Parts: sequence; C-alpha cells; structure tokens
Amino acid sequence: IAGIGLLILVFGFRLEPGEAPVDVILTILAVIGCAATLQQSGGLDVMMQMAERVLRRHPEQITILGPCVTWLLTVLCGTGHVVYTMLPIIADIAIKKDIRPERPMAASSVAAQMGITASPATVSIVSIIAKNTDRHWSVLQILAISIPASLCGVLLAALWSMRRGKDLDQDEEYQKRLENPEFRATVHSSSETLIGKVFPPQAYRATWIFLGAIAVVVVLGAFEVLRPQFPTGDDGALERLSMNLVIQMVMLAAGALILLTCKVQAGKIASTAVFKAGATAMFSIFGVAWMTETVVHAHLESLEHSLSGVLSHHVWMYAIVLFIIGKLVNSQAAGLLIVAPMALSLGVSPVVVVGFIGASYGYFILPTYPSDLAAIGFDPTGTTHIGKYVINHSFLVPGLIGVLTSCIVGTALSQMLLS
Repeated sequence: IAGIGLLILVFGFRLEPGEAPVDVILTILAVIGCAATLQQSGGLDVMMQMAERVLRRHPEQITILGPCVTWLLTVLCGTGHVVYTMLPIIADIAIKKDIRPERPMAASSVAAQMGITASPATVSIVSIIAKNTDRHWSVLQILAISIPASLCGVLLAALWSMRRGKDLDQDEEYQKRLENPEFRATVHSSSETLIGKVFPPQAYRATWIFLGAIAVVVVLGAFEVLRPQFPTGDDGALERLSMNLVIQMVMLAAGALILLTCKVQAGKIASTAVFKAGATAMFSIFGVAWMTETVVHAHLESLEHSLSGVLSHHVWMYAIVLFIIGKLVNSQAAGLLIVAPMALSLGVSPVVVVGFIGASYGYFILPTYPSDLAAIGFDPTGTTHIGKYVINHSFLVPGLIGVLTSCIVGTALSQMLLS
C-alpha cells in the first residue's frame, strides 16, 4: 500500500522521494538474523526453559512474574514475538491455580511489546538524535532511562491486573461453560512444557554467544572510546563508528559464530518463527516510513510553521503524535523513526524525545496485533477476550497504564539524567 502511495506522491504530485530507512532496516535484519539462528540452534528454547522454571516455581505470583518474564525475554532478544512460547505456559499455570487467565495473559502480551522500548530495537534513537541535534548520548545513557521506565509501566499494569475480573471459581459464566464436557476437557488438557527437556550442548553454547553479543553492544555503546574513529566530510573531521553499524556487525558476527560452532541447519533459519516475524516487520517499516518521510520532507516548512508553537508550549503533544503513529505502523522502531526526526526539526528538546520513548507503543488500542490475538487463542477459558464493541478488550487498560507510567517515569529520569 505504501508503494502505491509513493508512486502517487512522486509521479502524480512530483514530490521528491524521501530517504528510505535503510539503516534501521539493516539493524533489524542483523538482530533478527542472529535471533533466528539462535532459535534454529535450540538456544531460544534454552532461554524459554529457564523462564518457565521461574514461573512454575512461584505459580501463585503468575500475574506479576508472567509479564516480567515476557518483558525480559523481549529486552534480551529484541523482538516481542518470543512471547508465543510463554503464553500457553502462563495460561496453564493460571488455570491450575484457579487464577483468572486474563490477568497474566493480557499483562504478559502488553509487557512483551513494552520490552521493545527497552531493547536494542529502539537504540536507533541515539543516531536519530546525533544526526538531528548537537547531542551525542551513549546507548547506556538511553537504556538507563528506557529500561526502568518500561519496567515500571509493566509492574504497575501487572499490579492492576491482579484484581481484574472474578476468580474462576466465582465466575458464573465460566462455571456454566464448564458444564459442557468438551469445554471442560479442553480447559484441563495438559499444555506443552519445556520442563524436563534435555538440550544438546550446542544449544547452551548458542545461548551464551547470543547473550555475550548483547553485552558487547552495551559496552561499546557505553564507552564510545572503544569504537574506532574515521574521517568524515570534506574537512576530514573524525567521527566515532555509529552504533547502528556496531549493532549490525556484532549481531552478524554472533550469528556466524552460532552457525559455525553450534551445528545449525542453515537451510532452516529462514523458516523459523522469529525470522518470519522479523521479515514482516522490516517490510512494513520500509514502505510506511519511506512514504511518511517523503510527505514530511516535502511539507516540512508548513509543518514547522503550524506545529512549532503548539509543541513548544505543549510538549506532551509529541507523545500523542508518537502514540498514534506507533499504532498506525504497528512498530515502535518505525514510529520513532518517523516522528522523532520531525519533532527534533520542529524544536522539540531531545530530552523530551528520550523521555517519551514509551509512547511509541500504541498498537494495543485495537486488538489486532499477533501477540494479542495469540493470547486470546491460548486462553482456553475465554476470559482473555475482545469485547462486544471491539475497543473494550482485555489489553486496553493494561496497555494504557503501562504506556502512561512509562512516559511519566521516563520523562522524570530524562530530566534528571540528561538535562
């Protein structure tokens, strides 16, 4: 659809094509390629097994631990699609403890997507700010704000979820449905588990290589002196290697190490769930971000004239715009790529842009995202649901609580640490 829009804009209205988001797409490609190789090696299952052990050790705290685990997995892997393996496990634990599955399921789906705002997927904000302002902050400085902001949002959403709805033994509708033998058999059927499964040594080796690569990215981002300098421009001024390129190189290298040392079947990497999800995300970002950049660039002067006054007096409007665009493109990284450069060019402080990173997660408003639909499908009790009016679904309130809290905490931390 974005391609059709681009053709109309360029050939019909004679607008100069904007700059395609090549850097962001290549960064996502490198991360997803490495994560997909990790999945094919069995390393992702190792991480999932560790997470399941934590959840089953404290089943009564599933509404708190479930979201925390899915959030952490996303932060480590850079994609919220790792939640699919955990959702049936979370549902099984909740049902066995007579906890309403909607409580941990909805919060866990929301938490998995909020984790992206605290993962390497949004580190592109570092290069966006450096390109559009005179500020040069490190990845560690950004993560010191985005991680606690995102986690606070997840915890508050989980705490609210602990009291939502009736317990299963007091839910009249659920008890009535249990009278159906087929429904009862479906609810109490054993779910898939990774506990007790033995993995080959190469799966554990792949896990450590992947985690080591993440650590290397964080260290190189925190200590820019470790990154080499190269002359840029006509004046030959030296500039540090950008973090986009660092992430691409490290993740490609980690994927290569896993491929060479962990007995990976290379031909099956492209068929993994992580690779397919990542390819879909890149395709979506490519068209929409390119078309938006074309429109924004062509009308930048008029946008500056109409919005600069509003944004200078009401900076919170930036968060609303980012939230809406994040919903329209179904991607936090794409939302930031589209809105942040425009806002910075209109005079919005980079401190404000960093504080509102959490607002880029807006696609929970309508229950159309795959992880939300999966949560509904994996809940055999039917308590995780889409309401009669569509907008009144299980993910709306946890999502609003999480994003609002993340923005408040992120803004406070940004003002303290970056101003």
